[in-house]
Amino acid sequence: MNTLPLGKLPSELLAKILTQAPISDPRVVLGPGIGLDCAVVDIGDSYLVFKSDPITFATDEIGWYAVQVNANDIATTGATPRWFMVTALLPEGVTTPKGVEEISKQLFSACQDLGISLIGGHTEITYGLDRPILVGTMIGEVPRDQLVTPKGATPGDHILLTKGVPIEGTAILAREFPERLKGVLSQEEIQEASDYLFNPGISVVRDAVIATQAGKVTAMHDPTEGGLSGALWELAEACGHTLVIDPKNVFIPQISTKICQAFEIDPLATIASGALLLTTPPEQVDGIIQSLEKEEITCADIGCVEAGNVRVEQITPKGRQLLPRPERDEIAKLFER
Repeated sequence: MNTLPLGKLPSELLAKILTQAPISDPRVVLGPGIGLDCAVVDIGDSYLVFKSDPITFATDEIGWYAVQVNANDIATTGATPRWFMVTALLPEGVTTPKGVEEISKQLFSACQDLGISLIGGHTEITYGLDRPILVGTMIGEVPRDQLVTPKGATPGDHILLTKGVPIEGTAILAREFPERLKGVLSQEEIQEASDYLFNPGISVVRDAVIATQAGKVTAMHDPTEGGLSGALWELAEACGHTLVIDPKNVFIPQISTKICQAFEIDPLATIASGALLLTTPPEQVDGIIQSLEKEEITCADIGCVEAGNVRVEQITPKGRQLLPRPERDEIAKLFER
């Protein structure tokens, strides 16, 4: 039997499936597509933006995670996250009232912090699970003239990256596999890596707001599964152009490097929520970087958009070479084992 591995569906298969998705309502401004994380619907005076995302790798702080990752994608469209719905699938035999209350507190606290209303969803004890799974749907709102989509990246634009990578991967691995990091990291370093969930944090809502207020942003994307490499390929497919990056300009924290080396995984292909990928015309670069860094959010110019076929290239000592597209996220290998 030809079965699929853990992680996202292969992009070729997903693209084939999405071409068959029925869309009959003319108010749909943006429907499904590779690299298009949000749907957009015209409601007259403004657009509603919709996003659905599950939390499958992380178990610790899962409620907080669910809100952040869904809000991130809404923010990449220039929209404000407004409403949230969540489906909680909980494992039989181990779920307790206390555990359910703890997840609920995480959800409620994260929504309150971002000014989001939790308006409904579904909960159940589910057969065959060994851990809780949360599936969230976030709805945001954006003025018609402020919508940003990954399709907007234009040849000549520069590619900026906030914070660095892989923030989320660093936190997940430290929280889920701390025993495997003993001897590689000190106890203080393991705690520091665990705290990456909050500092520098996996939210990019502030990053997106500051960037769009500081200058013209043509596209934004949130590197999740597949990390920065996967996000660059998705952005290239969405805008239909060639992206060229210099890996030397991508900030990878030392502690993240140690963890990725310990697990023998590629930091550029590891789940990377917390970093915001955005494109902007060259004359806007300095203003956006300065505005972000004024708010203590690091930002680097890592490459540019060029006219050409859909591809992602990296600058190497041997010249420009193709940046490999991840078949799946690097940490999927660890959970598979």
